[in-house]
Amino acid sequence: MNPRRKKRLSILLAILLGLGGVIGLVLYALSQNIDLFYTPTELVRGKGPEQIKPEEGQRLRIGGLVLPGSVQRASDSLKVSFKLADAGGEVVTVHFNGILPDLFREGQGIVAQGTLRDATTIDAFEVLAKHDENYMPPEVADALKGMDHYKTQYGKQPEGSQK
Repeated sequence: MNPRRKKRLSILLAILLGLGGVIGLVLYALSQNIDLFYTPTELVRGKGPEQIKPEEGQRLRIGGLVLPGSVQRASDSLKVSFKLADAGGEVVTVHFNGILPDLFREGQGIVAQGTLRDATTIDAFEVLAKHDENYMPPEVADALKGMDHYKTQYGKQPEGSQK
């Protein structure tokens, strides 16, 4: 192999190696920001046919209905805790330190984003409530079918409205 061809090959290999390293670092960084969605039942019993459960400290999103009578507010701070449930009957406790959305109330469908403290406790850093009477995220609507509080129009486009 002549020296010119050898030099080109070594430059090409260095570029490919550098590009592979950059792609690997980008994928690693993106994997740290993925928040998987769970329902209370999936969190406790496992998700999918493999019954995959998140690990303690893992970031996740959880959606369900706030159980009536479960909201407890601290009198001297913004700390609040409440229980979430879905049609599967499992209950998960959510702890949040901050200002809750104006639409947050008992019996309301919400999504909380946070980290898993233990098998049934979430430390949330964000709580989202549905924004009007006819909207609920599809994942939450599917998880809540069969509950007493579930309304049939959740997850569907309101009648008379167009996309």
